[in-house]
Amino acid sequence: MDHDEARTRILDAAEKLFYDRGIQSVGMDELRTTAGVSLKRLYQCFPAKHDLVEAYLRRRDTRWRTALAAYVTEHAEAPEARPLAVFDWLHDWFTAPDFRGCAFINSFGELGATSDGVARVAREHKHALLSYLTDLARGAEIAEPSAVGGQLSLLVDGAITTAAVTGNPSAARQARTAAEALLAAARTATAPGGSRRKP
Repeated sequence: MDHDEARTRILDAAEKLFYDRGIQSVGMDELRTTAGVSLKRLYQCFPAKHDLVEAYLRRRDTRWRTALAAYVTEHAEAPEARPLAVFDWLHDWFTAPDFRGCAFINSFGELGATSDGVARVAREHKHALLSYLTDLARGAEIAEPSAVGGQLSLLVDGAITTAAVTGNPSAARQARTAAEALLAAARTATAPGGSRRKP
C-alpha cells in the first residue's frame, strides 16, 4: 500500500468515525484498525491527531460544497431558482441515514476553543458557504446580495442544526419557505415603485 492509498483509507475512516461519533471519542488506534493500516503508517501520513482532523475537515468541505453546487446547477436551470434549490438539497441530505448535522459546527463545538486549526477550518467553510450563497443571490439579481447571502446562510445553518437536534428533515422545508419570503421581499424592494432598503 503506497502513501496516497494509505492516506485515502485513513481519511475515509476518519470521516466515518469522526462524523458519526465525534472527534474526541475516537482514538488513533481505532482509526488505524478501521483504515486497515499500521500505526506507523498512520503517523507517517498524519504525525498528530490534529493534522488528521484538519485534513478530514478540509476534504469534507470540498466534497460537501461540490455536491451542493452540482445539485443546484442540475436542478435549477434559472438563476432565480438556485437559492431555493439549496434547501431542496438540504432536505435530501437530512433524510440520509448517516446525517449527523454540520461537521464543522460539531467540530467547532468540540475543539474550537482549544484548537486554532479546527476553528480556522470551520470559519473558512462558513465563509466559503456565505460566498456561494451571496453569488447565488447576485446571479438571481437580488439587491444587496451580500446582506441576502448572509440571511440565507443563517437559514441554512439553522435548518442543519434543527434537523440534527430534532431528527426532523422538515426543517429544510421550513427554512425554504422563509428563504422564499426573504427573496420575494428583496425583489419587491428594488422593483419599479418599490423602496430600496438602506444598506
